[in-house]
Amino acid sequence: MRRFPLAVQLLLVNQLGVNTGFYLLVPYLATHLGQNLGLSAAVVGIVLGVRNLSQQGLFILGGSAADRLGARGVVIAGCALRTIGFALFALGDSVAVLLAASVLSGLAGALFNPAVRTYIAQESADHRAEAFALFNVFATTGALIGPLLGSALLLVDFRTSALTAAGIFAVLTVAQALVLPAQEVEPRKATVLADWREVLGNRAFLAFALAMVGMFTLENQLYLLLPDGARRATGWEGAAGLVFAVGALANLALQLRITRALKERGDRARWIGTGLGLMALAFLPPAVITTGSGGPDGTADAALRALPVLVGALLLHLGVMIAQPFVMELIPDFGRSELTGTYFGIFYMVSGVAAAIGNTVVGWAMDTGERGDAGWLPWACCALFGLASALGVAWLHRLGSLPVPTKSAVAATV
Repeated sequence: MRRFPLAVQLLLVNQLGVNTGFYLLVPYLATHLGQNLGLSAAVVGIVLGVRNLSQQGLFILGGSAADRLGARGVVIAGCALRTIGFALFALGDSVAVLLAASVLSGLAGALFNPAVRTYIAQESADHRAEAFALFNVFATTGALIGPLLGSALLLVDFRTSALTAAGIFAVLTVAQALVLPAQEVEPRKATVLADWREVLGNRAFLAFALAMVGMFTLENQLYLLLPDGARRATGWEGAAGLVFAVGALANLALQLRITRALKERGDRARWIGTGLGLMALAFLPPAVITTGSGGPDGTADAALRALPVLVGALLLHLGVMIAQPFVMELIPDFGRSELTGTYFGIFYMVSGVAAAIGNTVVGWAMDTGERGDAGWLPWACCALFGLASALGVAWLHRLGSLPVPTKSAVAATV
């Protein structure tokens, strides 16, 4: 961390706090809405869907705000809004208040997610890939701490958990306001709509964003298909936690080492494609356990049946560790540095919407496979998603559509 400027160091710690606060609350939100408040499944779906829609659909606003107002102010505003949103989840019981909390929480993510990445991309210079690798380490650590802390706080009640999450974001807001250096933003004559037209008119960038649908879709299976597979394989509800533990430990131990080693060996497109291919391969070992019938026969058999799922989880995390830092490094190079935030915002919006469609397909495959005694179907579906994305990146690279590193960046890897 000491190799990076103060701003990057603070944003790394900030991401640790952001993910801790987020995963402390959100994984348990649906249970609170349904069981504690007695809301119907339809209303619970609406509340959760509004939060996702507010975030995914407004990334473009957060990115543009970072470009025109400076990333610092947008990061602070996003954390402040999430403080309010999570506090409302703790204090409000009516549907109107819960919807307001969802909108504010989603808008908060739409603001600070592209702004944080913009700030890191601008401040880390030729070490952008390493900065984003370290960013992933802090994010993964927070995603591991959050659920553990949340499950402990739920022993008191949900309100305590939600207020703790809101308190974490309040501390982050104050810390950023006091310590995060301001950035100089030059005024521009072009309108925001002109910026959007410029980015959306970049066909190579849009093709790359669509190619990343596999990465986002498969990464989301860490919370859907792989935990479900672990539970089915072992007959133990707690087996899902092993999926997260394997990934978190691998990320902490290997992420920065992998990024540094690969940066010196080959170009970014090669490693992005390799990572996506490895993510596709990750879904083949778990498919083995779906061909058998019945559950595990004792503890030893349950452990043996868990191995393919854990191997798949490890391969998936390794694929993400290989590809993601180079994806983040590549995005700003598609256009002018003044539009870095807009590029990140539109990238997450396009890829997020495409990944939502991909997740719907995976969910359909899970239901269809269960009804038709074809448990392999969702695993095969995910493998095809990853393979298609890897081939898409390889095709764009062959066409020369992907940006090449600048001379300074190339020199830094020698």
